[in-house]
Amino acid sequence: MSVDRVALGLAALGRPAYINLGRDGALPPVRDVASMRAATFAVLDDAYAAGVRHVDVARSYGRSEEFLAGWLAERGHPDVEVSSKWGYAYVGQWRLDADVHEVKEHSAARFAAQWAETLALLGDRVGLYQVHSLTVDSPLFTDEPLLEALAELSANGVAVGFSTSGPAQADAIERAFALEAAGRPVFSAVQSTWNVLEPSAGRALAAAHAAGNRVLVKETLANGRLAVEAPSVVRDIAAAHGTGPDAVAVAAVLANGWADRAVIGPASPAQLAANLRATALELTAAERDSLAALAEEPAAYWRHRSSLEWD
Repeated sequence: MSVDRVALGLAALGRPAYINLGRDGALPPVRDVASMRAATFAVLDDAYAAGVRHVDVARSYGRSEEFLAGWLAERGHPDVEVSSKWGYAYVGQWRLDADVHEVKEHSAARFAAQWAETLALLGDRVGLYQVHSLTVDSPLFTDEPLLEALAELSANGVAVGFSTSGPAQADAIERAFALEAAGRPVFSAVQSTWNVLEPSAGRALAAAHAAGNRVLVKETLANGRLAVEAPSVVRDIAAAHGTGPDAVAVAAVLANGWADRAVIGPASPAQLAANLRATALELTAAERDSLAALAEEPAAYWRHRSSLEWD
């Protein structure tokens, strides 16, 4: 499994607080801007050295776009693909104890404002711009000016996609790919949660891939649960292969032929190295069947995710 199917996400590094488990001890002891910037650069350097060439950020990931832009300017790597997302605004003010860390709004005004912000930082490095966390109840589906603006961005050479969250991901995926503007599909890419605990979007993602759309998989470690609180089945498979449970979880994603990219979100170079061991791990059919049996009821999975604290 080639490392070129792995993308590096900066959700855990672009801001001081996030819901991922396992960040304590991996991040700098003081999470000020300078320290988090240095930590981001260290992970980016190691990822690039390992062969990762796709970095995924978002307007709501704190200073992730800023950190990535600075790293690209300093390192000068011309072959790094960048994807970002709009729709959430980061409002945590770089505080661990903020009451609210991000606010969601899918509107033409929010898109225009955040695309301008992304463009100012990353310019033409952005190859894919995604609606952040599209759900079936989003006003986007009936907002003609917004759909036309997204279609215009696509016509100007930037691929337009969307990410999904929640127990109805499959419905959102199918409905979004049916959208058209000026007789053409609005979207050509999707980034959805899929892991061995929450595989319910798999069929819709496979269909999207078969139709020629690009598929990115996020939350491959279930926000760290599959690394820090891995079920015994995952730990046993990891022990049999002489690796960690996180590598097993990422390998399970890569075993899906429809997954063009598995997005990982390490908080340190050590976590990155552990995650990337997945590219040298081939799961047997029996192991994949054992992992498939871990699937939780989607509503229960997402309730648990919502209970995770920002830390």
